[in-house]
Amino acid sequence: MEKLKLSEQDIVNALCLYIADKKQISPHDVSVELMWDEDYGFSASAMENGRTQMLIQANMIEAIRFWLRHELHRDPFAASLELVLDDDEGIIAFANYYR
Repeated sequence: MEKLKLSEQDIVNALCLYIADKKQISPHDVSVELMWDEDYGFSASAMENGRTQMLIQANMIEAIRFWLRHELHRDPFAASLELVLDDDEGIIAFANYYR
């Protein structure tokens, strides 16, 4: 098994690229804030061109898969993805590739 660890910044970058691709804008025009709530789990708030969009965990996973494909050139659907709230590192993700 190969395990990739994605930092909080990697997740933010993934979301920026994902939203930029969907909206056909520059990733530099997107800002993202990651969130975790005991009742609702993981989510993110994304702002682009003065508009705010709330993203749920499923959107975050989709964005990470987009990032894996386009930035790391990895099969995004061969990985099992897990979001984790870490006391020291914040919100991180693991992409587990089973051989």
